[in-house]
Amino acid sequence: MSLDLGQVVKLLDLEELEVNIFRGYSPREERERAFGGQVAAQALVAATRTVPEDRVVHSLHSYFLRPGDVMAPIVYFVDRIRDGKSFTTRRVVAIQHGEAIFNLSASFQRPEPGVEHHLPMPTVVDPETLPTMQDRLRAMYGARVPERIIRERPVDIRWADPSPGWRPQKGGEPRGMVWMRADGKLPENPHVHVAVLVYATDFTLTETVMRPHGIHWLDKGVMTASLDHCVWIHREVKADEWWLYVQDSPSAADSD
Repeated sequence: MSLDLGQVVKLLDLEELEVNIFRGYSPREERERAFGGQVAAQALVAATRTVPEDRVVHSLHSYFLRPGDVMAPIVYFVDRIRDGKSFTTRRVVAIQHGEAIFNLSASFQRPEPGVEHHLPMPTVVDPETLPTMQDRLRAMYGARVPERIIRERPVDIRWADPSPGWRPQKGGEPRGMVWMRADGKLPENPHVHVAVLVYATDFTLTETVMRPHGIHWLDKGVMTASLDHCVWIHREVKADEWWLYVQDSPSAADSD
C-alpha cells in the first residue's frame, strides 16, 4: 500500500477521547511495527492540542520503549507538566495493549525576539539534480529492494552524499546530508508543518549510524530500530519546501 501526504495529514489528526487523552491509528502497511516517525509526530500533535495557540514547539526528546502494533490504535496520554509565562512543557506517553510504547517530552515557547547565529551552509548539490531515494536504492541493490521500500512515499528524500551508486565502506564518516520535503502541499497550519517534519526525521537515521561499520539497513541479516530521538526547531518550519537535514552519529549504533 502506498501512503501519500494527504493520508499522513489524516493520521496526524488525532481523535480526542477525553481531556488530555487522544487516539491515533497506523496505516495498513506491510510493516512488522509502527513507523517511529509516525508515533513521534502523533505524540507531538497530542501535546500541541493542550498548549495555548500562541506557543510553538522548540524542542522534543523521546524514547521508543516497545514496538508499536500496526493493527491496534495508539492512545496518547498528555501530562501538563508546566504552563509558564513564556514556556510550556508537556509529557506524552503512548499506550498500546496496556503498556507504554513511547515517551515524549516537549517544550513550547511563546515567540520572542532574541540573538541569532548559525553555522555556514554546507556546500551541497541542488536537490532537483539528485536521484530520489527509490532510484538511489535501485542503483545500490537492484531487484533485491523490497516493493514496500520503493513505493510512493509522503516525503521526498534525496541524499546529498554520497553518489547514487554508493555502497557502504567500513570506516566511513558517521554523517549524512539529506534534502527533504513533503511530497505535496500542506495546510497553512504551522503545527501540521512541524509534525510532518518530525515524521520525516526518522526515515534516514540508521543509514548514517551504520556508515562507519560498512553496512546498510537493507543488507541481509541487519535489523535496526530507533531507541531515542531528539529534534530542535529554531524557526518557523515550511515542511513542503526543501530543507537540508544534516545528521551526525558520533556514538555507537545504539544511538541516533
